Amino acid sequence: MINRIEISSAVQDAGTRVLLAKLHKLGFSSKVDAIALAQIYTVDRKLSSAQLDLVTSMLTNPVTQRADINSQGEINNFNWAAEIGFLPGVTDNVAKTTKEAIEDLLDIRFGESDDVYSSNMIYITGKLTRLEVEEMASNLANPLIMRILIKNYKEFKRNNGMDKIVPRVKLNVAPKVIEVDLDVNDEELTAIGKQGILGIEGRRGPLALDLIYMQEIRDYFKKLRRKPTDVELESIAQTWSEHCKHTIFADPIDEVKNGLYKEFIQKATREIRLLKGKADFCVSVFTDNSGAIKFDENYLITDKVETHNSPSALDPFGGAITGIVGVNRDAIGFGQGARPIVNRYGFCFADPKDTVPLYKGKNKTQKMLSSKFIMEGVIEGVNVGGNCSGIPTPLGFLQFDNRYKGKPLVFVGTVGLIPTTIKGKAAYKKRAKSGDYIVVIGGRVGKDGIHGATFSSEALDMGSPATAVQIGDPITQKKLSDAVVKEANSQMLFNSITDNGAGGISCSVAEMAKECGGCEVNLDKVPLKYPNLSPWEIWISESQERMTLAVAPIKWLRFKKLMESRGVEVANIGKFSSSGKCIVWYKGQKVMDLRMDFLHDGLPIRPMQTSFTKVRYEEPKIVHNKNLNREMLQLLGRLNVAGFEFISTQYDHEVQASSVLKPLQGKGRVNGDAVVVKPVFNSDKGVVLSHGLCPSYSDIDTYHMAACSIDTAVRNAVAIGASIDYLALLDNFWWCSSNERVRLGQLKRAAEACYDTAVSYGTPFISGKDSMFNDFKGYDDKGNSTIISIPPTLLISSVGVIEDIAKVVSLDFKFPGDHVYLLGETNNELGGSEYYSMFDAVGNSVPRVDALRNKRLYRAYYRAIQSNLISSGISLGKAGLGVALAKSAIAGQLGIEVRISDLLNYGIDRIDTALFSESQGRLLVSVCPDNVAEFEKEMLGQSMTKLGVVIKNSDFVIQDVVNLDLDKMTKAYRSSFKGY
Repeated sequence: MINRIEISSAVQDAGTRVLLAKLHKLGFSSKVDAIALAQIYTVDRKLSSAQLDLVTSMLTNPVTQRADINSQGEINNFNWAAEIGFLPGVTDNVAKTTKEAIEDLLDIRFGESDDVYSSNMIYITGKLTRLEVEEMASNLANPLIMRILIKNYKEFKRNNGMDKIVPRVKLNVAPKVIEVDLDVNDEELTAIGKQGILGIEGRRGPLALDLIYMQEIRDYFKKLRRKPTDVELESIAQTWSEHCKHTIFADPIDEVKNGLYKEFIQKATREIRLLKGKADFCVSVFTDNSGAIKFDENYLITDKVETHNSPSALDPFGGAITGIVGVNRDAIGFGQGARPIVNRYGFCFADPKDTVPLYKGKNKTQKMLSSKFIMEGVIEGVNVGGNCSGIPTPLGFLQFDNRYKGKPLVFVGTVGLIPTTIKGKAAYKKRAKSGDYIVVIGGRVGKDGIHGATFSSEALDMGSPATAVQIGDPITQKKLSDAVVKEANSQMLFNSITDNGAGGISCSVAEMAKECGGCEVNLDKVPLKYPNLSPWEIWISESQERMTLAVAPIKWLRFKKLMESRGVEVANIGKFSSSGKCIVWYKGQKVMDLRMDFLHDGLPIRPMQTSFTKVRYEEPKIVHNKNLNREMLQLLGRLNVAGFEFISTQYDHEVQASSVLKPLQGKGRVNGDAVVVKPVFNSDKGVVLSHGLCPSYSDIDTYHMAACSIDTAVRNAVAIGASIDYLALLDNFWWCSSNERVRLGQLKRAAEACYDTAVSYGTPFISGKDSMFNDFKGYDDKGNSTIISIPPTLLISSVGVIEDIAKVVSLDFKFPGDHVYLLGETNNELGGSEYYSMFDAVGNSVPRVDALRNKRLYRAYYRAIQSNLISSGISLGKAGLGVALAKSAIAGQLGIEVRISDLLNYGIDRIDTALFSESQGRLLVSVCPDNVAEFEKEMLGQSMTKLGVVIKNSDFVIQDVVNLDLDKMTKAYRSSFKGY
């Protein structure tokens, strides 16, 4: 029996106010007189009246809410009713939690055909047409994952309310395994690789396999004298995907026979570690789900940064929440399981005010989501993923460029903490053993997340599958995480663990099987969300909240009992072996029988060639204004400079009580570029995190873009008190059109810069990731074919250990009378700058990094911090000295009196260049007068310019250049995201 419980509020609650604000932004406020909201719970199970009353009382606040059971309620005098819920098969976290609560309350268990579904009702009063209501609803819901039902008042009354909809997945086609004929011409082979295996309803979706790969697979099965099953072909596609194998970084390129990864990234780390000798703090690099460094004698710190770009373009909330909970699992899946202690994020968006539509399909079909919808959905997704998981999220950034309109970049990272040893054994080591059970824990498998890995290995176009989208469930994952990292690992109940990420169990099981030499899986034992999933779907689905473990048979029952007692679903789906093969069974049929060496190493090598031609741009002709008040205010309000407090305040950074240097600094609450947390309560040591990202420099030269990204990540950490000698880096390359020689040439130059700069700084890479085809191929608002490629983007993240958190320095000016210094050299380097961008210009004078000079400065600055000589410190980034001075003043709510005329040398002949140049390796500091002599002595031999002093009032004065009131500057800094 289907029961519908409707809970409405007797007063205007927060949800109603948020919705009214959204409607105002969408331009509907003038036509909407009033709205009322209701939460709907559809319970598809036979319950008695008494049971229904109990359930309803559990879900209702009797003071502020009323409830109606199987009736239309008493909301009258509305014009339209719109119900928004999830489509069949889409993860419904509210419903899932409600179902568990009902089971606990009534002490019952739902059957296989029983379930709970949630939806939201909006009752609208106002003079709107049906088309306007449909447009309104479409801006509140994502049609890719949501259903919308609209009725006017008469329809609502005539039908006795809304329909009792049960969005159950019904798969009527009996699952079967098919053999795929690869003895076809190259055109058909290409079609299979690009569009997928031909099924009953057409092509299944992208395998992301080039013709050369398809030919290799065909030849392999010819030698076996048989056709591959669809399970085998799909499995190879996941394993060989660019997303998983990183072939562009691995294959030969020009004269670099070992590939970019081995020659520039891995080699840099190897050389740095050798040079450090006994001072080497790296423990695990490039071999596990995360990288790890020493925190102290008892603990290790792990770190990993991922992205979820393609799914976030289709479903921003689902893509982002899946990204953050997925990278949490990278911590849980490190070694014997690290506890997630910090999340970090970074979002690259198009301007949210850009309303010009894009379409994936011809004739203006398959409309893409708006830039604003994507931004708001992504922000909310990371919010829910982090906050519901109980993991602090203190550090992040926003980057805007309209070339991210087709594909946003959604960076998410997680830092973990793990003991150095567990019961005398190294906790970072793991190894599946032949005979171990293959155990899957967490969420069930469904159609969501199918072809996620292959989908993310291609450009976004009209063939991109909806099934690639998943929605994470942080509550389920929190139970899993705690059961693993707080109990199972301390009891040593498993030998190895990894995340079910890209490719689902097809990749996790096969990857772990490399540790022992083989595996045998029975798909019948995999827990499913609904019946009739095909075996290939079970094998490659990326449904979330799942981990795979190797459990010794003797420990299986203890492990199973522990998981079940903690509400974590657990299944034994097979055994690891030493057979050299990956074998999969389904209903007694062997559906996969592949040699491990072919599955993992059988892909052909594709040598690549690059080209590089330096681009020259016209230098902008900017009127030389002596007074730069207007330019300063404009820069403070630009999207790439402005404060994003609205994100920092909704992302919980205080949970776990570890926050030391917080995301918003000073009285004026300015976003910092680095944070510090204290992960071990009885230790004075802290973990410092920062980042560097300079995509605008890629328009001029990706070598200098990469070098600047590293210097920025290092400098941001150094500014608050980190030692450059105890910093590690993570690289995240996000490229476009990487089958083109020019783009490959840009990639090669960036990789070269990573090697040169990291080795010079002595900062090893411990983990990384790349994504090579961040392009949109579709149609513009006029129906014309268009391609939008992101600017080549490299995120460098840094992680380090601070010996004494009491010495951490924030960016805010603190005391009137403090002296203000600029450390480092300022040059004529406005190419790719925020200042030039304000005039729609690029320029040519891209900032360059002098790593050896900067390293000397950073070490001297660190010594000054250790001697307690620094009152405040900030790294100079976008818009250079001008914005750095402004941020420190706004943060401290103290004015300044400085002059910058001393910078007019070394080729700088304009005051705006001196103020807004983005030269690297620079720090802005304030120093107490009592410490000035000792500070200047410590800085002997370094480039240093004394600028002026901090003052008590709100005057922001740069002599003969800027004269502004601090209140006006603060408003400008907070203006861009006002109302969010």
